[in-house]
Amino acid sequence: MAGLADEYEITCRDVWKVFGPNPAQVVRSLGDDETRQQVLESTGHVLAVRGVSFEVPKGQTFVVMGLSGSGKSTLVRCLTRLTEPTQGQIIIGGQDVVKLDDRQLLELRRHRVSMVFQNFGLFPHRRVIDNVAYGLEVRGIKKAERLARAAEMIQLVGLAGWERHFPKQLSGGMQQRVGLARALAVDPAILLFDEPFSALDPLIRREMQDELIRLQTVMHKTIVFITHDFVEALRLGDRIAIMRDGRFVQVGTPQELVLKPQNDYVSAFTKDAPRAKVLTAASVMGPHPAGAAPPAASDGGLEAGARLEDCIPRVVASAEPVPVFDQDRRCVGWVDRTGVLQALAG
Repeated sequence: MAGLADEYEITCRDVWKVFGPNPAQVVRSLGDDETRQQVLESTGHVLAVRGVSFEVPKGQTFVVMGLSGSGKSTLVRCLTRLTEPTQGQIIIGGQDVVKLDDRQLLELRRHRVSMVFQNFGLFPHRRVIDNVAYGLEVRGIKKAERLARAAEMIQLVGLAGWERHFPKQLSGGMQQRVGLARALAVDPAILLFDEPFSALDPLIRREMQDELIRLQTVMHKTIVFITHDFVEALRLGDRIAIMRDGRFVQVGTPQELVLKPQNDYVSAFTKDAPRAKVLTAASVMGPHPAGAAPPAASDGGLEAGARLEDCIPRVVASAEPVPVFDQDRRCVGWVDRTGVLQALAG
């Protein structure tokens, strides 16, 4: 367990959730080819999560993307046993969450994991600062200390000056910022987001995505983010799992999903992806041109992680392939006009 905890913040192995009177029996008797509908018709049970396994390294954002009914929200609720999993292993910080007793589970929820929901979950009778401080209050932190911490988080999420207002006086986007500040106030190692921005208007939703990206560059939390929006998944995720009928269909980086969809279901999501914003120089580079001299480290070139939209002017302006450098300024490949056009065309 200690080895897993050192490398990964979350490790899930063969996690199942079946709703019904005899879920364990259904798992044991289930045929690999049986569909969710067939299971429902033959047993009366709902197969929500089906043998899901994944890991989330510390400080990374893992996005689970799927359409309504795919099982994604059930899966994230299984992580802290807000929904009890039927079977499987869920390791958080070296502990198997499935085996924790009530006291240990409460400690996990209070100290290690915070969750942000779609419906904000704010207390309407509490002012913003008291909503943000609530988790610290539950911990028994003294009032002065918890209010000071809450004020810091309110500042962090861009709501300074709104501390004394009530939730009904705030816009939807502002309320979601309060929910985010409340989750951050207890300084959790892990943040779980269950479609937190889906009820917001498109412009506010993008602002909240930008805010989360900004906060993550500062705080480096381990995040599991649930969404039904593939573009949102591409913006936020270090890795993305596409879920269908309780299973993971494909797991990979945004670049891997866009460039190498494993089946027609994944291709349907990726065909309209903003490829120039998703792909990087490293994802479209080719080998060194035959006979080309190795470039000097001082050559401007392109950074391997640079987005394609930022590389296009440099590549188009050059008659020759442009070198790509890694963080140590080693040349790892070359990008030319043809490669860029092919990548954008899909």
